[in-house]
Amino acid sequence: MRADLLTEPVDGLDEALEAVDAFDRALVAGLLRPQPAEAAGPTRLADAVTGTPLAGRVAEAAAKAAAGAAGEDHFVALAAARTALLGSVHDALLDRVEEAASRTRGERADPEAGDRPAANLLTAARAWLSDLARCGWQGIDHEVVSGAAEVVSAMLPDPALRRLASLLDGFAAELAASCPGSSMERLPVRRWADLWSRGMLLTVPGAAATPVTGTADGRLLPLGIDVQEHATAAQAQVHAVFEPADGSAPRLVRASVSVPKPDTVVGAGIWQLMRPHMSLLAAAGEGRSMDLTGMPVTAEGDLVWSDEHARPGQPAEAFATARVALPTATAPVTAPLDRHPARIAVPVFLEGYTARTDDEGVLTFTVAGVDLRVDTDRIPAAGPLTPETVARSGACVALIRWDAGEFAVQPLAVETTVRKKVTSVHAGAWAGGTTDKAGVRAEKAATDAAKVLSERAGRLLRK
Repeated sequence: MRADLLTEPVDGLDEALEAVDAFDRALVAGLLRPQPAEAAGPTRLADAVTGTPLAGRVAEAAAKAAAGAAGEDHFVALAAARTALLGSVHDALLDRVEEAASRTRGERADPEAGDRPAANLLTAARAWLSDLARCGWQGIDHEVVSGAAEVVSAMLPDPALRRLASLLDGFAAELAASCPGSSMERLPVRRWADLWSRGMLLTVPGAAATPVTGTADGRLLPLGIDVQEHATAAQAQVHAVFEPADGSAPRLVRASVSVPKPDTVVGAGIWQLMRPHMSLLAAAGEGRSMDLTGMPVTAEGDLVWSDEHARPGQPAEAFATARVALPTATAPVTAPLDRHPARIAVPVFLEGYTARTDDEGVLTFTVAGVDLRVDTDRIPAAGPLTPETVARSGACVALIRWDAGEFAVQPLAVETTVRKKVTSVHAGAWAGGTTDKAGVRAEKAATDAAKVLSERAGRLLRK
């Protein structure tokens, strides 16, 4: 691992992000009657894509936006330019990480053309997003935000529109919780602009094309589990090395499961909700491989998990996989609309580092003389891994991420010495069940909460 490459500047990175930030600031105040400061944002975006196939359309859109006369097609062009710039940032950063890890990337495949969803619903969604751009985040109120409800309700029954419907539903919920925008002291400027841009592009017919899907036959070796938990939802994503049965080069893959949850189910309790949907969680928690037969897999390396295509295999220790199989694994490609710096999550193996914690509680690994910040906020409460354990470790399976202008390390598992014996501790160790006292208490609390909610739901249905 050439950690020094992760601290060297990337040419053009700052300029691209400055252009994106300038446009994002314009969305704060809105583009209905833009002042000179807001009008400069779209212009900066147009200047940044000069010389590209987008140049003409974006220049026209920027001029219209500066005059307060932008239409829906102009907003789509601006969203495309913003997405393209962040996509270029993603590619440059990912190239740097893969160079540091001495890893090659697979080839991109064109998505298959799927069924075209109803154009009128896409138009309605685009109209709502255009209204948001005109009023700006500071101008939102419940009347503007509520315009999404009818559109989302009409979209949800159509599988081809469900991706866009989910985005709009969540985006509208965030906006509604922040109304009126004029009263907010701090705005999530980059996040809301990300959601707005992605929604705009998904209203273009064909943008949500079906990803190319093949099948996987071979052995799956889990590396670790990345857990994301929110008040009403939780997701577990297993990062793994896949060894094809035909003897071809191993490659990195992912398998995810997402579930809705009540806000009373937290920590280790979330595993109860996810286990029934993916047997891989138990295998990863137990340190076991999985044998796959005909498992659907996308060109982006995402396994479309189905338990009927998998069976438990032999024991497979994650650190053995990280030391032997991970260095030779090919990285997956990234779908065009997913090219964003926040999506970078590259599995790596680190050892021989020193760890230190500063006065502000920030944990840092020094790898071959290079400092890498450890993102301890991403360590889930649903497992035995803690920042203190990470600070005592000497080897680590981690994800390299990019956040706040720098690369950071997200530990998935560490090796540490306990009573002169090397012990591994995994963030997803409780995925298949646990005898740990804290884990048992959390699971019992989740069971009790689920029973109470089930009883209440039953009473409501009986009424």
